[in-house]
Amino acid sequence: MKSTPLSLIAGVVALAAVTGFAALTAPGDEGVTEAKAAARLPVERSSLLCPAPSTSDLADTTYTSFTPAGEGGGEAGAAELTPAEPLPADEDALPADQDDEGKKDEGKKDEGDKGDEGKEAADTKPVLSLKGLGKPSTAETSKSGAPALVGTATGSFAPGWAAQQTTVAAAGGARGLLGVSCTAPDTDFWFPGASTGASRQDYVHLTNPDDTAAVADIELFGAEGALKSDVGEGITVPARSSVPMLISTLTSEAAENVTVHVTTRTGRVGAVVSAAEDEVGSDWLAASADPASTQILPGIPADATSVRLVAFAPGEDDADVKVQLMGKNATFSPAGNSTLHIKSRMTASIDLKDVTRGEPGSLRLSPADGSRTPVVAALRVVRGTGAKQEVAFIPATGPVGERATVADNRAKGSVLSLTAPGGTAEVKVTASEGSEGGSASVKTYTVKSGTTLEVTPEVPAGLKGGYALTVETESGGPVHAARTLTLKESGIDMFTVQTLPDDGGTVEVPAAEQDLTVLDD
Repeated sequence: MKSTPLSLIAGVVALAAVTGFAALTAPGDEGVTEAKAAARLPVERSSLLCPAPSTSDLADTTYTSFTPAGEGGGEAGAAELTPAEPLPADEDALPADQDDEGKKDEGKKDEGDKGDEGKEAADTKPVLSLKGLGKPSTAETSKSGAPALVGTATGSFAPGWAAQQTTVAAAGGARGLLGVSCTAPDTDFWFPGASTGASRQDYVHLTNPDDTAAVADIELFGAEGALKSDVGEGITVPARSSVPMLISTLTSEAAENVTVHVTTRTGRVGAVVSAAEDEVGSDWLAASADPASTQILPGIPADATSVRLVAFAPGEDDADVKVQLMGKNATFSPAGNSTLHIKSRMTASIDLKDVTRGEPGSLRLSPADGSRTPVVAALRVVRGTGAKQEVAFIPATGPVGERATVADNRAKGSVLSLTAPGGTAEVKVTASEGSEGGSASVKTYTVKSGTTLEVTPEVPAGLKGGYALTVETESGGPVHAARTLTLKESGIDMFTVQTLPDDGGTVEVPAAEQDLTVLDD
């Protein structure tokens, strides 16, 4: 007799590593009463989407790609960002990817032998390829009209893969530092904090990474409920393309505070909002964490001159939430704004002014009446005054969990905020080696319960270029984190804030209960 092992278990493990879910049952398994403990395995594929950057001729954009060093989904793999839409062979709106020596990729056809194959090669050429684990790769462009990017990481590059798009617009209506962590495609997004007011020009950017068209719906909700819209339904996003929608053109109603809800009927998209405010600045508004009864908004700068909370209750019930600031030493309720009543499917807001009063802080929303009605939320944060104002947005975000990463940190101007809404926690913060040189550094921090700890990361020794920050929970309660990046431009301290939710680099894979070996005669 010889034994032939089936590949079913391997197939289930591979499926779970990609999708995050797997189940295995076998007929006649009367002896099995409960499943064994699930194992956590690294994912084998990740997808990220970066929106089209500023169309200004005075803007410079940096793309950064990074995967933390460590055990990944196999030895082989790659991580690439490519244009969502095909580019002409002579298009120079984006940088050419470069090899380890900084030279443009080889293998182009001769001038007299381009043809269709040459055009296809140009169309699909990566804008940025990650060269190794634990070290960022970067690319830059100053061209207007650069397209959105579609990214895929496989094998060892997939677990924890992060990408950042950072744009500096020196002047004009979209002046500001615009930063956004490239996001995974999905089917449901909430954006409290948008606006259809006369002083704002907000766009919803929808990017389709797939080879078939997606169909999306956009709903808008103001302080009195849904805003009437005849053009927000059935928006087609063609295959591998991006569609920006000016929010104010979707309705005739002007509202200062709007919650945008993006869903898809078919397919999936990446969604993010670009917000530009006259005489204040511009930045990206990322999606809020999924609706929940408790929401954490970390990383309000100590010198914030204006903070506005915008919240929305998507269910059928009203929500009453406690509003608490987790400061440097304790948790307290802002004077006169200890609670917020949010009517069902209506956008509510509070002007918290300079709530942090010179100390870093994070906001916690939690049930005030025990109803546990789910909400979504975001903060509009302004630093500076008069002509030197600058704006950024902080959406509610999930905890760091096992690990979270933010790319594109600079030698100066990077600040990390850590808050522990539950028990005291310890976290390990790794500053990676630089994109052009420098050795990684590691430091452990204790975050006391109910407080926000603001730290200036220890810059990697011999740093050249930029670096990535990876935060890992070592012990204690959950930790929420955000990174503030500040750059001085034209006498203005421009800034942007990115949150650090769990990177989802591992998934649970149920253990098989039965030996599935087949015995052949």
